[in-house]
Amino acid sequence: MLTPTALLSLLQFASPGLPVGAYSYSEGLETLVEREIVGDRHSLAEWIEWELRGGTIRVDAAVMLRSHRSFARGDIAQLQYWNAWLSAARETEELREQSWQMGNSLLQLLFAMLPEKLPELPEIFAETPCNFAIAFGMAAVAEQIPEETAAIGYLHSWASNLITAGVKLIPLGQTAGQQLLLNLQPMLIASTQEILALEDNNLSSCSWGLSLASMQHETLYSRLFRS
Repeated sequence: MLTPTALLSLLQFASPGLPVGAYSYSEGLETLVEREIVGDRHSLAEWIEWELRGGTIRVDAAVMLRSHRSFARGDIAQLQYWNAWLSAARETEELREQSWQMGNSLLQLLFAMLPEKLPELPEIFAETPCNFAIAFGMAAVAEQIPEETAAIGYLHSWASNLITAGVKLIPLGQTAGQQLLLNLQPMLIASTQEILALEDNNLSSCSWGLSLASMQHETLYSRLFRS
């Protein structure tokens, strides 16, 4: 069961206010708004739902679970394997840099906040960047957050950040954004269950739309977001 302390830790790690820079990324959404592919609440909802069904976020969440499991049993070699695997799976430089920047920022935060629980962090990632999904999984283990709860928190945090970007870019009203997030709850729960059941050889996504949007973002005339 999730203890009150673990719940509070999950709320903190999944909060948009966590200082890892998530607010500065749109994950290609800025390109989609510029190209008028996404332009209202309904098209934004469709994009997020598609990503949850078959996009990169499913792979990210699945690797976060593998980070959680590896770190929980002290298998550092497996943890490093999944970190390298996820880095290699990134299809654009922007998406890879986002994952590394947020991951390394979370590692620094964790080491400052929980040095007694995660003393080995500097050694594990001394020579390689850490992906955000990997760092999130380790944070969940350190604070005794069960893997299923960590997964739904991870997905909720991702959806919240994307909706916040949509509110700024489209623009949408704050109420419309919150209603969209509320309507996503059943899908976030269903996606979590599907991701929990994924085998290693089924970690794939259909994310060419995201990849193209990310690559085109580099050449936009003006940008509010880093990706």
